[in-house]
Amino acid sequence: MSIGQFPKSPNKVHPTVPSAVGSRESIVQEGRDKVAEADLILNETYDKVLNHIQTKLPEEVLKELDVMGGLKEKLYNYINQTYVNMFNRYTVTMEDEFLKKVRDFVDKEEAKGLARYTPKEIVEILDKVGGADKFHTGEIEKSIVNMYGHLQGHIQRGVNDLEVETNSILRQKTDVGAFVRGENAYAILKCVFKDNELRPKYVYDVKLSINILESELISPMYHYQVTVESIMKDTIQKHIQDLIEKQVEKFNDELVDQGKNELNASEKMFEKVKRIENFTDDEKEDEKSKRYTILAKKFLDKIEGLRAEIDVEDMDPLNVRENIKYIIDEENIRNRGYNTCINSITSILDTSKLGYQVCDNMKNARICRISEYEETDKMILPDERYTIRMAYYDQNQLKESKKEYDKQVAAFTTEIGMAWDVVHAHYESKKRFRSLQDFEDLSARLMNKEWKRQKKDYDTDPDNVLWNEIGEMYIESTFVEKNNRTYEDRYKNLKGKLTYLKDKLAKMHGYQNPVERVILDERLSFLEKRFNEFTHLVNPHHIQPGLVLDIDITTIKRKQYILKSMANVLNEFLYSVSKGFADAAFATYSRRRSTVRDDISQSFGEEEIGEDLFETAYRSDSGSNIDLTASPEISGQVQLSPDVSSRKSKRKSSGGLKEL
Repeated sequence: MSIGQFPKSPNKVHPTVPSAVGSRESIVQEGRDKVAEADLILNETYDKVLNHIQTKLPEEVLKELDVMGGLKEKLYNYINQTYVNMFNRYTVTMEDEFLKKVRDFVDKEEAKGLARYTPKEIVEILDKVGGADKFHTGEIEKSIVNMYGHLQGHIQRGVNDLEVETNSILRQKTDVGAFVRGENAYAILKCVFKDNELRPKYVYDVKLSINILESELISPMYHYQVTVESIMKDTIQKHIQDLIEKQVEKFNDELVDQGKNELNASEKMFEKVKRIENFTDDEKEDEKSKRYTILAKKFLDKIEGLRAEIDVEDMDPLNVRENIKYIIDEENIRNRGYNTCINSITSILDTSKLGYQVCDNMKNARICRISEYEETDKMILPDERYTIRMAYYDQNQLKESKKEYDKQVAAFTTEIGMAWDVVHAHYESKKRFRSLQDFEDLSARLMNKEWKRQKKDYDTDPDNVLWNEIGEMYIESTFVEKNNRTYEDRYKNLKGKLTYLKDKLAKMHGYQNPVERVILDERLSFLEKRFNEFTHLVNPHHIQPGLVLDIDITTIKRKQYILKSMANVLNEFLYSVSKGFADAAFATYSRRRSTVRDDISQSFGEEEIGEDLFETAYRSDSGSNIDLTASPEISGQVQLSPDVSSRKSKRKSSGGLKEL
């Protein structure tokens, strides 16, 4: 009887058939007396239990127990039913599974042996593709990954729909949580639900702003006119940070090997800071400076001020700067991040059944406006619609936006203050001579001239509190408020002034509508409408450099079709373009060296280049295995051809120590 005659475990489950799952019999246990083995375990176990009982219980209790009769049998049966059966079945199953693994391994090795009879034509094809030692299945693997990715995307989209529907049913109300789930809630910049002006009872107007920081974007973004020098320096900086990270991890592993404690988060940060001077410095004019190790100073000088476009008159394809620009353009670093976001949002909208008739993609400005309808008149548009404005902001843009926003706030403050003065002047003009209407009239009649003079001095003193009938003051002199203008208290004060003035006019005229009241009411209504629209916008003082997604949604309260669909779009978009918030305190775990295996990364080649080419530029002696921190000088060049002899010498000088 051969091993192949027995059924494999996924196909057979039986208590007695050898090699089946859950079987008490195993083809591996040849010539073993399992009954005797079980009896040995049973006898030893219940003898221990009986001895324990006899030593622990008092003599008067032992006399009452039938120690030699029923108790011994009960212990025997109990242990037999639980421990021995479980142990035997586990042992049998593990042995059978191990045997199947060995058999499959032998089959694979035999198949490999047959592969040496490969026809000559296939070997020639492999050699033409890139050599037999370099042939890989990368493209096939990519296609399989893409297929599974699309399948997973469809499944995930259906699950998201189900989650949103379930949450809305359980919540029985619409709120901010209906849009972005917990793991992405930090990205919300502003979310406001308000009733529609035309149909406040049946329709919602929703304002949603998402801010994805530059550090959280999977593919970094650059403005179209950013200089080539800036892109090169950013790329070099990332390589330097990677090298520093590798050094700190290597130092941490050495501490672990020596039996010392690992570095905590703060110690790792300081170790990184200490190693910065090994890779760069502040000497901009010295050609031998460490900052010019990866890219020499003469190249950086050539591309200084070079932007995305070169004048036709100055264009010379044989110049150094034109060739450097060509390399950068070929890598598509400048447009990669923005194009990725555009492709992501449009494809997600298409697959989520959210069509759009307008897509205004201003590539050079890094702004894209997507709208469901071209018409902008709210009287004509349907009650289910959306508009998306996606823009990338850098620090300079935000600086100018903050200035303009401050000017607009000051203008609204001035206009509402003028309306305040006009309404009060109108109120004073309608008073009868010597009549008592308010507190001001009574104080003017009762108090003397000295009290009136003190009150006037108090009102004109700039150091005193500016008082008005609203009574809500705002403090804008603190350090935080000066550098991050929220204007929260000022908005509250201005809205209170508008409400107060409307009540003042209603109290003055009642149901009468003279021309003065009509003019003032129209002015106050206009200011209130414009001020509400302004406060509905996103305050640029709250935006941080990165991608801003500004969405305006109008949806019917009972249906909420656009609302639910947009929630799925946002979550999928954030997942595709954002790395998400990462807390450094939770990212300090690193794999133990005992769990790192070199044989996992398989290759057809004899040997792989395991050393970073950029790191070799910082080494002064390529033949010795020294620390990077001990590099006394910089060569100013990068050796791009791997030195095989140096690698062999490094391997020989390792002292025979190998990683587990």
